Amino acid sequence: MYESDITKFMREFLKQHPEEIDSQKKGRAIWWDKKPAERSPTPSMRHAPKAGGNEHTFVPVPTGGGAEYMFAPDDNAAADKSDK
Repeated sequence: MYESDITKFMREFLKQHPEEIDSQKKGRAIWWDKKPAERSPTPSMRHAPKAGGNEHTFVPVPTGGGAEYMFAPDDNAAADKSDK
């Protein structure tokens, strides 16, 4: 079975330095392994933003063309044609 060089290195390193495994477990416990009493309280959702309110920000696509017809022509469109 294939094993990458980094995986082989890590296996050998951890064999030679077993104290690193304990250090990893302590580090995990600091950030992740918490009892409910140790965790921060869940914030109130009373001031959370409400869904909706953006219903009228989209303009329907005009008939007879796609979205590219919704934009005004570039200010430098005439200058681009004269260069060609």
